[in-house]
Amino acid sequence: MRLTILLVLILFQINRIAAQTSLKEIDLENGKYNVGFKHYTTSDSTRTYSRILDYSNKKMARPIPVSIWYPSERNLVDKESLTVLDYLEILKEEEEWEYLPNEQILNWFNYSNTPENQKHLIEQTTAYANAEFGKEKYPVIVYTPSFQASSIENFALCEYLASHGFVVVSSPSRGTETRWFTNNSAKEIETQARDVEFLMKEAGKFPIVDFDKIAIMGFSFGGLSNIIVQNRNDKVKAIVSLDGTERYQYGLLSQSAFFDPQKIDVPYIHMAQKDIPEIVLREDKIDAELNTKFQLYDSITNARSYRLKFQNLTHSYFSTLGALFENRDKRQDKSDSEIMESYKWVATYTLNFLEATLNKNESALNFIEDDSSGNGDGNGLVSQSIKQPEQSAFSFQDFNDLASSQNYQNLFQLYDATIESYPSFKIPEGNLNVLGLQLVFNPNTASQGIQVFLLATKLYPNSWNLYDSLAEGYLFMGDKEKAIESFKKSLALNPQNQNAINRLEQLKK
Repeated sequence: MRLTILLVLILFQINRIAAQTSLKEIDLENGKYNVGFKHYTTSDSTRTYSRILDYSNKKMARPIPVSIWYPSERNLVDKESLTVLDYLEILKEEEEWEYLPNEQILNWFNYSNTPENQKHLIEQTTAYANAEFGKEKYPVIVYTPSFQASSIENFALCEYLASHGFVVVSSPSRGTETRWFTNNSAKEIETQARDVEFLMKEAGKFPIVDFDKIAIMGFSFGGLSNIIVQNRNDKVKAIVSLDGTERYQYGLLSQSAFFDPQKIDVPYIHMAQKDIPEIVLREDKIDAELNTKFQLYDSITNARSYRLKFQNLTHSYFSTLGALFENRDKRQDKSDSEIMESYKWVATYTLNFLEATLNKNESALNFIEDDSSGNGDGNGLVSQSIKQPEQSAFSFQDFNDLASSQNYQNLFQLYDATIESYPSFKIPEGNLNVLGLQLVFNPNTASQGIQVFLLATKLYPNSWNLYDSLAEGYLFMGDKEKAIESFKKSLALNPQNQNAINRLEQLKK
Protein backbone atom coordinates (compact mmCIF):
# COMPACT_ATOMS: atom_id res chain seq x y z
CA MET A 1 0.00 0.00 0.00
CA ARG A 2 3.00 2.23 0.37
CA LEU A 3 3.52 5.02 -2.15
CA THR A 4 6.07 4.16 -4.82
CA ILE A 5 9.13 6.34 -4.60
CA LEU A 6 10.94 5.11 -7.68
CA LEU A 7 10.17 5.42 -11.35
CA VAL A 8 12.68 3.54 -13.42
CA LEU A 9 15.36 1.04 -12.55
CA ILE A 10 14.99 0.71 -8.81
CA LEU A 11 11.54 -0.78 -9.19
CA PHE A 12 13.28 -4.07 -9.93
CA GLN A 13 15.44 -4.50 -6.84
CA ILE A 14 15.10 -7.79 -4.97
CA ASN A 15 17.11 -9.90 -2.53
CA ARG A 16 16.82 -7.30 0.19
CA ILE A 17 18.26 -7.10 3.68
CA ALA A 18 17.35 -4.81 6.54
CA ALA A 19 19.08 -1.44 6.90
CA GLN A 20 20.80 -0.25 10.07
CA THR A 21 21.36 3.49 10.02
CA SER A 22 20.54 6.50 12.16
CA LEU A 23 20.34 10.26 11.85
CA LYS A 24 23.10 10.58 14.40
CA GLU A 25 25.45 8.44 12.35
CA ILE A 26 24.70 10.35 9.14
CA ASP A 27 26.09 13.27 11.16
CA LEU A 28 25.10 16.25 9.03
CA GLU A 29 26.90 19.35 10.30
CA ASN A 30 24.18 21.91 10.86
CA GLY A 31 24.80 25.62 10.47
CA LYS A 32 24.34 28.51 12.86
CA TYR A 33 20.54 28.67 12.73
CA ASN A 34 18.02 26.67 14.68
CA VAL A 35 15.51 25.05 12.35
CA GLY A 36 11.80 25.80 12.44
CA PHE A 37 9.22 23.63 10.74
CA LYS A 38 5.62 24.24 9.78
CA HIS A 39 3.14 21.99 8.02
CA TYR A 40 -0.29 23.04 6.80
CA THR A 41 -2.65 22.41 3.92
CA THR A 42 -3.88 25.03 1.50
CA SER A 43 -5.63 24.53 -1.84
CA ASP A 44 -5.42 25.45 -5.50
CA SER A 45 -8.93 26.51 -6.46
CA THR A 46 -8.11 26.39 -10.19
CA ARG A 47 -7.96 22.56 -10.15
CA THR A 48 -10.18 19.78 -8.84
CA TYR A 49 -9.26 16.64 -6.94
CA SER A 50 -10.83 13.53 -5.41
CA ARG A 51 -9.83 11.47 -2.41
CA ILE A 52 -9.66 8.13 -4.14
CA LEU A 53 -9.83 5.94 -1.05
CA ASP A 54 -13.04 7.59 0.15
CA TYR A 55 -14.87 5.91 -2.77
CA SER A 56 -16.87 9.05 -3.36
CA ASN A 57 -17.69 11.15 -6.41
CA LYS A 58 -17.08 14.29 -4.38
CA LYS A 59 -14.80 16.87 -6.00
CA MET A 60 -12.82 19.49 -4.14
CA ALA A 61 -10.25 22.17 -4.82
CA ARG A 62 -6.86 20.52 -5.19
CA PRO A 63 -5.34 20.28 -1.68
CA ILE A 64 -1.69 21.33 -1.41
CA PRO A 65 -0.05 20.12 1.81
CA VAL A 66 2.91 22.40 2.50
CA SER A 67 5.99 21.52 4.54
CA ILE A 68 8.39 24.37 5.21
CA TRP A 69 11.76 24.33 6.95
CA TYR A 70 13.30 27.68 7.81
CA PRO A 71 16.00 29.41 9.87
CA SER A 72 15.05 30.48 13.37
CA GLU A 73 17.25 32.66 15.56
CA ARG A 74 15.36 31.96 18.75
CA ASN A 75 17.06 29.93 21.48
CA LEU A 76 15.13 26.66 21.53
CA VAL A 77 17.01 24.73 24.20
CA ASP A 78 13.86 24.46 26.30
CA LYS A 79 11.88 22.96 23.40
CA GLU A 80 11.56 19.39 22.18
CA SER A 81 12.57 18.85 18.58
CA LEU A 82 10.47 16.78 16.22
CA THR A 83 10.89 13.03 16.09
CA VAL A 84 10.97 10.92 12.96
CA LEU A 85 7.51 9.68 13.95
CA ASP A 86 6.24 13.27 13.81
CA TYR A 87 7.30 13.39 10.17
CA LEU A 88 5.73 10.03 9.40
CA GLU A 89 2.44 11.27 10.78
CA ILE A 90 2.60 13.87 7.99
CA LEU A 91 3.19 10.98 5.61
CA LYS A 92 -0.03 9.39 6.88
CA GLU A 93 -1.95 12.58 6.24
CA GLU A 94 -0.57 13.02 2.73
CA GLU A 95 -1.35 9.40 1.94
CA GLU A 96 -4.95 10.07 3.10
CA TRP A 97 -4.65 7.56 5.95
CA GLU A 98 -4.92 10.17 8.70
CA TYR A 99 -6.43 7.77 11.23
CA LEU A 100 -4.01 4.93 10.73
CA PRO A 101 -2.62 3.87 14.15
CA ASN A 102 1.03 4.80 14.49
CA GLU A 103 1.99 1.24 15.33
CA GLN A 104 0.90 0.32 11.79
CA ILE A 105 3.09 2.87 9.98
CA LEU A 106 6.07 0.65 9.19
CA ASN A 107 4.00 -2.27 7.96
CA TRP A 108 1.45 -0.14 6.14
CA PHE A 109 3.97 1.79 4.12
CA ASN A 110 6.02 -1.28 3.33
CA TYR A 111 8.96 -0.61 5.62
CA SER A 112 10.36 -3.58 7.50
CA ASN A 113 9.04 -3.61 11.04
CA THR A 114 12.46 -4.37 12.47
CA PRO A 115 13.82 -3.24 15.85
CA GLU A 116 16.23 -0.97 13.94
CA ASN A 117 13.41 0.75 12.06
CA GLN A 118 11.33 1.05 15.22
CA LYS A 119 14.25 2.90 16.83
CA HIS A 120 14.19 5.40 13.97
CA LEU A 121 10.68 6.45 14.93
CA ILE A 122 11.80 7.90 18.25
CA GLU A 123 14.97 9.54 16.93
CA GLN A 124 15.12 13.29 17.50
CA THR A 125 15.55 15.49 14.45
CA THR A 126 16.95 19.02 14.45
CA ALA A 127 13.68 20.80 13.60
CA TYR A 128 11.27 22.50 16.00
CA ALA A 129 7.58 22.81 15.23
CA ASN A 130 6.34 26.36 14.67
CA ALA A 131 9.50 28.09 15.88
CA GLU A 132 9.72 31.80 15.27
CA PHE A 133 10.99 32.92 11.88
CA GLY A 134 14.48 34.36 11.63
CA LYS A 135 14.86 38.10 11.22
CA GLU A 136 16.59 38.18 7.83
CA LYS A 137 15.56 37.31 4.29
CA TYR A 138 16.80 33.96 3.04
CA PRO A 139 17.01 32.19 -0.33
CA VAL A 140 14.19 29.73 -0.97
CA ILE A 141 14.51 26.18 -2.27
CA VAL A 142 11.44 24.39 -3.62
CA TYR A 143 11.89 20.65 -3.10
CA THR A 144 10.11 18.29 -5.50
CA PRO A 145 9.66 14.72 -4.20
CA SER A 146 10.00 11.51 -6.14
CA PHE A 147 7.23 9.45 -7.74
CA GLN A 148 4.08 9.83 -5.56
CA ALA A 149 6.27 10.58 -2.53
CA SER A 150 5.77 12.70 0.56
CA SER A 151 6.85 16.28 1.15
CA ILE A 152 8.98 15.03 4.05
CA GLU A 153 10.85 12.27 2.22
CA ASN A 154 14.15 14.21 2.48
CA PHE A 155 13.59 15.91 5.82
CA ALA A 156 17.21 15.59 7.04
CA LEU A 157 18.54 17.38 3.95
CA CYS A 158 15.84 20.06 4.26
CA GLU A 159 16.70 20.63 7.93
CA TYR A 160 20.39 20.82 7.06
CA LEU A 161 19.83 23.51 4.42
CA ALA A 162 17.55 25.52 6.73
CA SER A 163 20.21 25.49 9.43
CA HIS A 164 22.58 27.12 6.94
CA GLY A 165 20.20 29.93 6.06
CA PHE A 166 17.81 28.61 3.41
CA VAL A 167 14.04 28.30 3.40
CA VAL A 168 12.95 24.94 1.99
CA VAL A 169 9.35 24.36 0.95
CA SER A 170 7.82 21.13 -0.36
CA SER A 171 4.52 19.42 -1.10
CA PRO A 172 3.80 15.77 -1.92
CA SER A 173 4.00 14.36 -5.42
CA ARG A 174 0.34 13.72 -6.27
CA GLY A 175 -1.55 12.65 -9.34
CA THR A 176 -3.64 14.99 -11.42
CA GLU A 177 -7.05 13.72 -10.33
CA THR A 178 -6.25 11.71 -7.18
CA ARG A 179 -3.41 10.75 -4.87
CA TRP A 180 -2.20 8.23 -7.46
CA PHE A 181 -0.54 8.89 -10.78
CA THR A 182 -2.19 7.71 -13.98
CA ASN A 183 -0.35 5.88 -16.76
CA ASN A 184 0.03 9.21 -18.54
CA SER A 185 3.40 10.23 -17.11
CA ALA A 186 3.66 13.35 -19.29
CA LYS A 187 0.43 14.64 -17.74
CA GLU A 188 1.69 13.90 -14.23
CA ILE A 189 4.94 15.76 -14.91
CA GLU A 190 2.90 18.82 -15.85
CA THR A 191 0.75 18.43 -12.72
CA GLN A 192 3.80 18.31 -10.48
CA ALA A 193 5.31 21.28 -12.31
CA ARG A 194 2.16 23.27 -11.56
CA ASP A 195 2.40 22.24 -7.91
CA VAL A 196 5.99 23.53 -7.81
CA GLU A 197 4.89 26.83 -9.33
CA PHE A 198 2.10 27.02 -6.75
CA LEU A 199 4.71 26.56 -4.02
CA MET A 200 6.90 29.30 -5.50
CA LYS A 201 3.97 31.67 -5.19
CA GLU A 202 3.14 30.34 -1.72
CA ALA A 203 6.72 30.88 -0.55
CA GLY A 204 6.43 34.52 -1.55
CA LYS A 205 3.89 35.01 1.25
CA PHE A 206 6.54 34.48 3.91
CA PRO A 207 8.34 37.66 5.01
CA ILE A 208 11.66 35.83 5.43
CA VAL A 209 11.90 34.74 1.78
CA ASP A 210 14.24 36.51 -0.63
CA PHE A 211 12.19 36.06 -3.78
CA ASP A 212 15.13 37.05 -5.99
CA LYS A 213 16.99 33.91 -4.89
CA ILE A 214 14.97 30.83 -5.85
CA ALA A 215 16.30 27.37 -6.66
CA ILE A 216 14.49 24.11 -7.30
CA MET A 217 15.65 20.75 -6.02
CA GLY A 218 14.15 17.39 -6.91
CA PHE A 219 14.71 13.71 -6.31
CA SER A 220 13.99 11.05 -8.96
CA PHE A 221 10.68 11.84 -10.74
CA GLY A 222 10.82 15.35 -9.29
CA GLY A 223 13.77 16.09 -11.54
CA LEU A 224 11.56 15.87 -14.63
CA SER A 225 9.02 18.44 -13.50
CA ASN A 226 11.75 20.78 -12.26
CA ILE A 227 13.20 21.06 -15.76
CA ILE A 228 9.77 22.13 -17.04
CA VAL A 229 9.42 24.64 -14.19
CA GLN A 230 12.80 26.20 -14.95
CA ASN A 231 12.08 26.35 -18.67
CA ARG A 232 9.06 28.58 -18.12
CA ASN A 233 10.04 30.56 -15.00
CA ASP A 234 12.81 33.14 -15.12
CA LYS A 235 12.71 33.44 -11.32
CA VAL A 236 14.49 30.07 -10.98
CA LYS A 237 18.22 30.70 -10.55
CA ALA A 238 19.58 27.16 -10.07
CA ILE A 239 18.60 23.48 -10.35
CA VAL A 240 19.64 20.65 -8.02
CA SER A 241 18.89 17.12 -9.24
CA LEU A 242 19.20 14.21 -6.82
CA ASP A 243 19.53 11.34 -9.29
CA GLY A 244 16.68 12.96 -11.18
CA THR A 245 14.77 10.91 -13.72
CA GLU A 246 15.51 13.49 -16.42
CA ARG A 247 18.68 11.44 -16.81
CA TYR A 248 16.76 8.26 -17.58
CA GLN A 249 13.56 9.51 -19.25
CA TYR A 250 14.56 12.23 -21.70
CA GLY A 251 11.75 11.09 -23.98
CA LEU A 252 9.17 12.10 -21.37
CA LEU A 253 10.61 15.60 -21.20
CA SER A 254 10.43 15.85 -24.97
CA GLN A 255 6.66 15.28 -24.82
CA SER A 256 6.20 18.59 -23.02
CA ALA A 257 5.43 21.62 -25.17
CA PHE A 258 7.37 23.69 -22.64
CA PHE A 259 10.63 21.75 -22.80
CA ASP A 260 13.64 23.19 -24.58
CA PRO A 261 17.18 22.31 -23.43
CA GLN A 262 18.36 25.64 -24.82
CA LYS A 263 16.26 27.35 -22.16
CA ILE A 264 18.29 25.75 -19.37
CA ASP A 265 20.40 28.82 -18.76
CA VAL A 266 21.00 28.60 -15.00
CA PRO A 267 23.55 26.46 -13.13
CA TYR A 268 22.54 22.79 -13.04
CA ILE A 269 23.94 20.01 -10.88
CA HIS A 270 23.00 16.35 -11.23
CA MET A 271 24.12 13.90 -8.54
CA ALA A 272 23.81 10.35 -9.84
CA GLN A 273 23.78 6.88 -8.37
CA LYS A 274 26.65 4.43 -8.78
CA ASP A 275 26.92 2.26 -11.85
CA ILE A 276 24.38 -0.55 -11.79
CA PRO A 277 26.18 -3.90 -11.57
CA GLU A 278 25.97 -6.38 -14.42
CA ILE A 279 23.96 -8.87 -12.36
CA VAL A 280 21.25 -6.27 -11.69
CA LEU A 281 21.18 -5.15 -15.31
CA ARG A 282 20.75 -8.73 -16.43
CA GLU A 283 18.29 -9.99 -13.81
CA ASP A 284 16.12 -6.89 -13.81
CA LYS A 285 16.30 -6.42 -17.59
CA ILE A 286 17.68 -2.88 -17.34
CA ASP A 287 19.29 -1.20 -20.35
CA ALA A 288 23.03 -0.92 -19.69
CA GLU A 289 22.99 2.50 -21.39
CA LEU A 290 21.49 3.92 -18.20
CA ASN A 291 24.98 3.77 -16.66
CA THR A 292 26.46 6.09 -19.25
CA LYS A 293 23.79 7.86 -21.31
CA PHE A 294 22.64 11.31 -20.19
CA GLN A 295 20.95 13.01 -23.11
CA LEU A 296 19.77 16.07 -21.19
CA TYR A 297 23.22 16.87 -19.81
CA ASP A 298 24.69 16.50 -23.28
CA SER A 299 22.02 18.85 -24.67
CA ILE A 300 22.66 21.72 -22.25
CA THR A 301 24.70 24.42 -23.97
CA ASN A 302 23.70 27.66 -22.21
CA ALA A 303 24.49 26.87 -18.57
CA ARG A 304 27.36 25.69 -16.44
CA SER A 305 26.54 22.08 -15.63
CA TYR A 306 27.92 19.68 -13.05
CA ARG A 307 27.63 15.91 -13.25
CA LEU A 308 28.56 13.94 -10.14
CA LYS A 309 28.46 10.20 -9.55
CA PHE A 310 28.37 8.78 -6.03
CA GLN A 311 30.14 5.46 -6.08
CA ASN A 312 28.49 4.13 -2.88
CA LEU A 313 24.87 5.18 -3.44
CA THR A 314 22.05 3.46 -5.26
CA HIS A 315 18.99 5.42 -6.21
CA SER A 316 16.86 5.07 -3.07
CA TYR A 317 19.45 6.54 -0.74
CA PHE A 318 19.34 10.07 -2.12
CA SER A 319 16.41 10.58 0.27
CA THR A 320 16.30 10.51 4.06
CA LEU A 321 13.50 7.95 4.19
CA GLY A 322 15.39 5.76 1.76
CA ALA A 323 18.65 5.94 3.71
CA LEU A 324 16.91 5.18 7.00
CA PHE A 325 14.18 2.70 6.11
CA GLU A 326 14.72 1.11 2.72
CA ASN A 327 15.84 -2.51 2.77
CA ARG A 328 19.21 -3.08 1.11
CA ASP A 329 19.74 -4.98 -2.11
CA LYS A 330 22.64 -7.31 -1.36
CA ARG A 331 23.49 -7.57 -5.06
CA GLN A 332 24.66 -3.96 -5.22
CA ASP A 333 24.13 -1.85 -2.12
CA LYS A 334 27.11 -0.78 -0.09
CA SER A 335 27.32 -1.02 3.68
CA ASP A 336 25.18 1.22 5.85
CA SER A 337 28.20 3.21 6.99
CA GLU A 338 29.20 3.84 3.36
CA ILE A 339 25.65 4.86 2.47
CA MET A 340 25.46 7.29 5.38
CA GLU A 341 28.84 8.80 4.51
CA SER A 342 27.75 9.29 0.89
CA TYR A 343 24.41 10.81 1.88
CA LYS A 344 26.37 13.34 3.90
CA TRP A 345 28.43 14.14 0.80
CA VAL A 346 25.22 14.66 -1.19
CA ALA A 347 24.07 17.18 1.42
CA THR A 348 27.47 18.91 1.43
CA TYR A 349 27.57 19.29 -2.35
CA THR A 350 23.98 20.53 -2.37
CA LEU A 351 24.73 23.19 0.23
CA ASN A 352 27.87 24.42 -1.51
CA PHE A 353 26.16 24.51 -4.91
CA LEU A 354 23.31 26.63 -3.50
CA GLU A 355 25.72 28.90 -1.64
CA ALA A 356 27.72 29.41 -4.82
CA THR A 357 24.80 30.02 -7.16
CA LEU A 358 22.37 31.94 -4.95
CA ASN A 359 24.67 33.69 -2.48
CA LYS A 360 27.72 34.05 -4.77
CA ASN A 361 29.93 32.50 -2.09
CA GLU A 362 33.46 32.18 -3.50
CA SER A 363 34.64 29.42 -1.18
CA ALA A 364 31.51 27.39 -1.99
CA LEU A 365 32.18 27.89 -5.71
CA ASN A 366 35.74 26.67 -5.22
CA PHE A 367 34.35 23.59 -3.45
CA ILE A 368 32.09 22.52 -6.30
CA GLU A 369 34.67 23.42 -8.95
CA ASP A 370 37.38 21.35 -7.28
CA ASP A 371 37.58 17.61 -7.73
CA SER A 372 36.37 15.62 -4.76
CA SER A 373 39.86 14.71 -3.56
CA GLY A 374 40.52 18.40 -3.04
CA ASN A 375 37.42 18.56 -0.87
CA GLY A 376 38.56 15.84 1.48
CA ASP A 377 37.16 12.81 -0.35
CA GLY A 378 40.22 10.63 -0.10
CA ASN A 379 38.24 7.47 -0.75
CA GLY A 380 37.06 8.34 -4.25
CA LEU A 381 33.39 8.43 -3.26
CA VAL A 382 32.49 11.02 -5.87
CA SER A 383 33.51 11.41 -9.51
CA GLN A 384 32.83 14.69 -11.23
CA SER A 385 32.63 16.32 -14.63
CA ILE A 386 31.91 19.97 -15.37
CA LYS A 387 30.68 21.40 -18.64
CA GLN A 388 31.20 25.04 -19.54
CA PRO A 389 28.38 26.78 -21.38
CA GLU A 390 28.98 27.45 -25.01
CA GLN A 391 29.18 31.12 -25.81
CA SER A 392 25.58 32.01 -25.35
CA ALA A 393 23.65 33.88 -27.99
CA PHE A 394 23.25 37.54 -27.12
CA SER A 395 19.92 38.90 -28.27
CA PHE A 396 18.58 42.35 -28.94
CA GLN A 397 16.47 41.92 -25.82
CA ASP A 398 19.66 41.34 -23.82
CA PHE A 399 21.20 44.47 -25.30
CA ASN A 400 18.07 46.49 -24.62
CA ASP A 401 17.99 45.31 -20.99
CA LEU A 402 21.51 46.67 -20.53
CA ALA A 403 20.71 49.87 -22.40
CA SER A 404 17.57 50.43 -20.34
CA SER A 405 19.49 49.89 -17.09
CA GLN A 406 21.69 52.88 -18.02
CA ASN A 407 18.77 55.01 -19.29
CA TYR A 408 19.98 54.64 -22.88
CA GLN A 409 23.04 56.77 -22.22
CA ASN A 410 26.51 55.93 -23.60
CA LEU A 411 25.03 53.55 -26.17
CA PHE A 412 28.07 53.68 -28.46
CA GLN A 413 30.33 52.44 -25.65
CA LEU A 414 27.80 49.76 -24.71
CA TYR A 415 27.61 48.57 -28.29
CA ASP A 416 31.41 48.40 -28.63
CA ALA A 417 31.71 46.43 -25.38
CA THR A 418 29.00 44.04 -26.54
CA ILE A 419 30.72 43.40 -29.87
CA GLU A 420 33.97 42.72 -28.04
CA SER A 421 32.26 39.97 -26.00
CA TYR A 422 29.92 38.75 -28.75
CA PRO A 423 31.59 39.38 -32.12
CA SER A 424 28.70 37.90 -34.09
CA PHE A 425 26.07 40.12 -32.43
CA LYS A 426 23.92 42.12 -34.84
CA ILE A 427 21.19 44.64 -34.05
CA PRO A 428 18.39 44.52 -36.61
CA GLU A 429 17.62 47.92 -38.08
CA GLY A 430 13.89 47.42 -37.64
CA ASN A 431 14.25 46.69 -33.93
CA LEU A 432 16.12 49.95 -33.37
CA ASN A 433 13.50 51.87 -35.33
CA VAL A 434 10.56 50.44 -33.35
CA LEU A 435 12.32 50.87 -30.00
CA GLY A 436 13.33 54.43 -30.82
CA LEU A 437 9.78 55.40 -31.82
CA GLN A 438 8.32 53.73 -28.72
CA LEU A 439 10.62 55.81 -26.54
CA VAL A 440 10.60 59.08 -28.46
CA PHE A 441 6.80 59.49 -28.54
CA ASN A 442 6.62 59.07 -24.75
CA PRO A 443 7.26 62.50 -23.19
CA ASN A 444 9.00 60.83 -20.26
CA THR A 445 11.52 58.99 -22.44
CA ALA A 446 11.74 61.12 -25.59
CA SER A 447 15.40 62.04 -25.09
CA GLN A 448 16.23 58.34 -24.62
CA GLY A 449 14.58 57.60 -27.95
CA ILE A 450 16.85 60.17 -29.61
CA GLN A 451 19.88 58.34 -28.19
CA VAL A 452 18.62 55.09 -29.73
CA PHE A 453 18.24 56.76 -33.14
CA LEU A 454 21.71 58.28 -32.93
CA LEU A 455 23.13 54.79 -32.41
CA ALA A 456 20.90 53.42 -35.17
CA THR A 457 22.00 56.00 -37.76
CA LYS A 458 25.63 55.35 -36.90
CA LEU A 459 25.15 51.61 -37.45
CA TYR A 460 22.98 52.11 -40.55
CA PRO A 461 24.18 55.43 -42.07
CA ASN A 462 22.43 54.75 -45.38
CA SER A 463 18.98 54.16 -43.90
CA TRP A 464 16.65 56.90 -45.04
CA ASN A 465 13.92 55.44 -42.80
CA LEU A 466 15.98 55.80 -39.61
CA TYR A 467 16.79 59.43 -40.42
CA ASP A 468 13.11 60.01 -41.12
CA SER A 469 12.20 58.55 -37.69
CA LEU A 470 14.95 60.57 -35.98
CA ALA A 471 13.53 63.70 -37.60
CA GLU A 472 10.05 62.85 -36.31
CA GLY A 473 11.54 62.49 -32.85
CA TYR A 474 13.20 65.88 -32.98
CA LEU A 475 9.97 67.39 -34.29
CA PHE A 476 7.99 65.81 -31.44
CA MET A 477 10.44 67.34 -28.98
CA GLY A 478 10.16 70.78 -30.62
CA ASP A 479 13.68 70.92 -32.06
CA LYS A 480 12.76 72.08 -35.58
CA GLU A 481 16.32 72.83 -36.66
CA LYS A 482 17.53 69.29 -36.03
CA ALA A 483 14.28 67.91 -37.46
CA ILE A 484 14.86 69.77 -40.73
CA GLU A 485 18.48 68.56 -40.84
CA SER A 486 17.42 64.93 -40.39
CA PHE A 487 14.54 65.12 -42.87
CA LYS A 488 16.96 66.52 -45.47
CA LYS A 489 19.39 63.67 -44.79
CA SER A 490 16.56 61.17 -45.23
CA LEU A 491 15.46 62.82 -48.48
CA ALA A 492 19.02 62.78 -49.81
CA LEU A 493 19.13 59.03 -49.24
CA ASN A 494 15.66 58.50 -50.74
CA PRO A 495 14.34 61.34 -52.94
CA GLN A 496 10.99 59.49 -53.08
CA ASN A 497 10.41 59.79 -49.31
CA GLN A 498 7.06 61.57 -49.42
CA ASN A 499 6.89 62.00 -45.64
CA ALA A 500 10.14 63.98 -45.62
CA ILE A 501 8.92 66.10 -48.56
CA ASN A 502 5.65 66.90 -46.79
CA ARG A 503 7.32 67.60 -43.44
CA LEU A 504 9.90 69.95 -44.96
CA GLU A 505 7.13 71.88 -46.77
CA GLN A 506 5.25 72.24 -43.48
CA LEU A 507 8.37 73.35 -41.60
CA LYS A 508 9.14 76.05 -44.20
CA LYS A 509 5.80 77.68 -43.41
